[in-house]
Amino acid sequence: MSEQTLFERIGGEGAVNAAVDLFYRKVLADNTLAPFFETVNMDEQRAKQKAFLTVAFGGPNNYTGKDLRTAHAGAVEKGMNESHFGAVAGHLQSTLEELNVPAPLIDEVMAIAGSTKNDVLNM
Repeated sequence: MSEQTLFERIGGEGAVNAAVDLFYRKVLADNTLAPFFETVNMDEQRAKQKAFLTVAFGGPNNYTGKDLRTAHAGAVEKGMNESHFGAVAGHLQSTLEELNVPAPLIDEVMAIAGSTKNDVLNM
């Protein structure tokens, strides 16, 4: 029997969908992050994020968005930096905690999120 993917262990599509929706409520309520989303279609953003996280966690690959560097280049040009990345990571962690995701799975998610920092910030 094969080991379950992180996607399966966190609860699959329903869990990812719930996490992304709660996550963006937190991000958009954060005055330091909200300006980066002023011109973003949030329905499209949520859908892209759900597809991205699904594949990043080992689920089905239905992601058709841009690579991380390209997708975040505009935000970097507007001043997005490590403090913003940290704030986003904090909202992700608090979202998972609020949804009662077990700590070992949160650690896996945060390791994946942390591994994207250089691409997201175009470093």
